[in-house]
Amino acid sequence: MSTQDKIESYKGNIIQHGHYNDRIYLMQLTSLPSSAFPYELIDLAKTNGYSKIFAKVPEIAAKNFFTAGFLEEARIPTFFSGKQTAVFMGFYLKAERIKEPDIDEIEDILKIAFGRITVDKVSCLENQFILRKCNKTDLSAMAKIYREVFLSYPFPIHDPDYLLKTMQSHIDYFGIETDGRLVAVSSAEVDKEAGNVEMTDFATLPEWRGKNFGQQLLARMENEMKKKNIKTAYTIARAMSPGMNVTFSKAGYQFGGRLKNNTNISGKIESMNVWYKSLD
Repeated sequence: MSTQDKIESYKGNIIQHGHYNDRIYLMQLTSLPSSAFPYELIDLAKTNGYSKIFAKVPEIAAKNFFTAGFLEEARIPTFFSGKQTAVFMGFYLKAERIKEPDIDEIEDILKIAFGRITVDKVSCLENQFILRKCNKTDLSAMAKIYREVFLSYPFPIHDPDYLLKTMQSHIDYFGIETDGRLVAVSSAEVDKEAGNVEMTDFATLPEWRGKNFGQQLLARMENEMKKKNIKTAYTIARAMSPGMNVTFSKAGYQFGGRLKNNTNISGKIESMNVWYKSLD
């Protein structure tokens, strides 16, 4: 199996697709689609034998997707320029893809996260640690951390060349180091045109967990994004990860919904929770 799905233009829009995530991901609509476009995506999925289509669309474009049988799974009210809603939609081509055998655990984790909703002041890092923006000299260390933490991932963050390409284009990476060694990393994937940022790629080496590095990294990234006049921050977090869901809940993020069996991460296809926050 390929370890990377393709990102390409399709009918003038940006999609990612392949058998690694077993899906089509409509990443970006470049214009309002025709009423036929959702059906064209379905035909593409059938031709390739994919079991899901995941589409991220402006609310104004959602009607045609609903008509074609897509389901709303999540939404972010201020996704585009702090004003327009984004609707996260799913279309399932195989019945087993919509089933969630771990639904009870998923719901329990969400209850835990809801119980931790607060906007606590983030504690200071211990003196031995430094939190900073990553640069080209960190690429090998970053990739090594991602390879150790994630058995699989929807994008090739284990590849230093991919990290360099994205670092030079639209992603700001941050890390925590001690004694000159990176022990935790994260990223802020910026969409300047739409005024939003995805807070993602959080990874801490196992021996350094339990020190709230996720909260530290998230707070730093939020401050950096405010300087860039980014309006909305969001994340797509593993529904089966108590730590990441609590991290975003504690930071004042709101729950936007769940994407069922959406992403190949940590060795299998998993459901993902959407959290969002206004940075204004």
